[in-house]
Amino acid sequence: MRIFKNKAFTRFAKKSGIDDASLCKAVRDAENGLLDADLGGGVIKQRVARSGGGKSGGFRTLILFRIGLLAFFVHGFAKNEQANIDDDELVALRKLAAVMLEYDVAALNCALANKTLIEVICVERPA
Repeated sequence: MRIFKNKAFTRFAKKSGIDDASLCKAVRDAENGLLDADLGGGVIKQRVARSGGGKSGGFRTLILFRIGLLAFFVHGFAKNEQANIDDDELVALRKLAAVMLEYDVAALNCALANKTLIEVICVERPA
């Protein structure tokens, strides 16, 4: 499973204090069927805890997701700043998912090289 974040999400995560380990946990939960919401078309919503807090008061992330293969964090927001995304945004995200979830290794490498995407490296903690 490869996990990426786009530039806008990277800025949001840095400003909000969301580390890569939290992103890895969100994807791991999704892979295990613990989805907060399946928005269809390869788009899911996962909650991520605030630093030192729980998920309920945390952040919402929108992920373009293909189980076992790819996850792209593309949007994040605090619940108190934005209730949800509107229908037009969801349509656009589904279109984006249709394209990005078909990226091959060459397309991913190109996006990494031009810094359009940043790969999230997950380090498994020993049990």
